[in-house]
Amino acid sequence: MISADPDVVRLLADPLRAQLVRILAQGPATTSHLVADTGAKQPNVSGHLKQLREAGVVTAEPRGRFTFYRLVPAVLQGAALHLADLAEQARATAGTFRAC
Repeated sequence: MISADPDVVRLLADPLRAQLVRILAQGPATTSHLVADTGAKQPNVSGHLKQLREAGVVTAEPRGRFTFYRLVPAVLQGAALHLADLAEQARATAGTFRAC
């Protein structure tokens, strides 16, 4: 699993991966479901799912002939906390200008 939250944020910057995550937030789905829901080609969806799996954002669960993909909420929460920390730091230093 990629432990650095910026890596997860970078992965979610891709529109199709972000769409896959939004769909999976509604519950586990197969590649076929995701292809139908996004209109993307199966190899493209599979490639993005592989990247999301490697980052620990989704897990794969075999069920009979199908594999269902499920979000890992803790990883998304970690990325959200990272962004919240950056926002707080930006608020705290908004009036602090660096010397030239």
